[in-house]
Amino acid sequence: MNHYDIIVIGGGPAGIFAAGFAARQGARVLLLEKNKRCGAKVLITGKGRCNITNDETDPRIFSQAFGRQGKALLTALHAFGVRDTIDFFEQRGLPLQIERGGRVFPVAGGAAGVQKVLDRFLQECGVTLLNNCPVRRLELEGERVVAAMTPAGRFSADRFIIATGGLSYPETGCTGDGYRWAEECGHRLTPPEPALVPVFLAEEWTGELMKFNLKNVRIALQQSERTVTERFGEAFFTAGGIGGPIVLDMSSEIRDVLKQGEAVLLLDLKPAVSEELFDKRLQREFAENSNRDFSNSLGTLLPKDMIPLFIRLSAIPPARKCHSITRGERAQLLKLFKGLKLHVRGVDGFAKAIVTSGGVTLADIDMRTMRSKKITNLYFAGEMIDLDGPTGGYNLQLCWSTGYLAGISAAAD
Repeated sequence: MNHYDIIVIGGGPAGIFAAGFAARQGARVLLLEKNKRCGAKVLITGKGRCNITNDETDPRIFSQAFGRQGKALLTALHAFGVRDTIDFFEQRGLPLQIERGGRVFPVAGGAAGVQKVLDRFLQECGVTLLNNCPVRRLELEGERVVAAMTPAGRFSADRFIIATGGLSYPETGCTGDGYRWAEECGHRLTPPEPALVPVFLAEEWTGELMKFNLKNVRIALQQSERTVTERFGEAFFTAGGIGGPIVLDMSSEIRDVLKQGEAVLLLDLKPAVSEELFDKRLQREFAENSNRDFSNSLGTLLPKDMIPLFIRLSAIPPARKCHSITRGERAQLLKLFKGLKLHVRGVDGFAKAIVTSGGVTLADIDMRTMRSKKITNLYFAGEMIDLDGPTGGYNLQLCWSTGYLAGISAAAD
């Protein structure tokens, strides 16, 4: 029999939660997954460690991480919040730990441990799972979805939940099918774009600093010498640019500035010290090393392997004695420490994107239930919707919360 109470399309975090919690309410649930197993994206999140959530337990504060539209998440967060997520995994035998920035990770087992918990959850809830079963199209009758058409046949249901994810990590099978179905059903889309991506720079020397993890730095995004936004935290240089948590979190804003013209990043390596105080520090270093070559005077300020690049960028002759360094030369060196200028030439694409920005516009979804305002028996969950947050576990929590809410809402209808 190919008729179910609820069909969930997409076996990622949101789809698994939607299917499992709907089944726990007594619904007969079919989960359709195009890959050979569920949770493909879970396995690669957090470089295989899986940053499950963020330990910000106040829904109001948590929702603010998603920007102006974040308050739309409040119902979902109250229904299934951070504490519920932590309890869900720990009660199923996966101990968690809180790390820097409130990031919550498994103590051991990483993403594979998370996936095992999710697999067992589907089994214990009695969800019917069909892997290797891509949905080709949805069959509509008026303002209702009546069936999902697949290579394995036609599957009908009373209610449907689309949780197919966005376009990030296409190797996990994310091809944006859900967006197409949403549009065919009359929903509006905010154009999907890659979010939380590394940035390409014009500077050719970035590869020389690839081995350095830049901790406790500040990066400001500038447009026409006006600061648009800034972040404090961790970053690192790549062969052709710059990445790391604070860069990823700024990447959407960087992309928006680039659309209008030039985007410049200012890197402050010593954000805890004002320019005035750091200038005094430089003067003191040069005074104490007055008869030494400039090239031998930066050992207390920089890692040894960073010094040659800074000497080059400063344009101060390496053999110049410290006592003869001019005020102008010192000012140039100060800029390298407190405002190293980086010229953006682009942002990476969906292949490197952690999440997708854009999706089904919130105006077309009743965020109290995750039900469509266009199709009476259709629900959305996870990355499908037009919400995306920063790194640190926020986007997975969006999936857990909206998946839960969509599942119990569909089961209650």
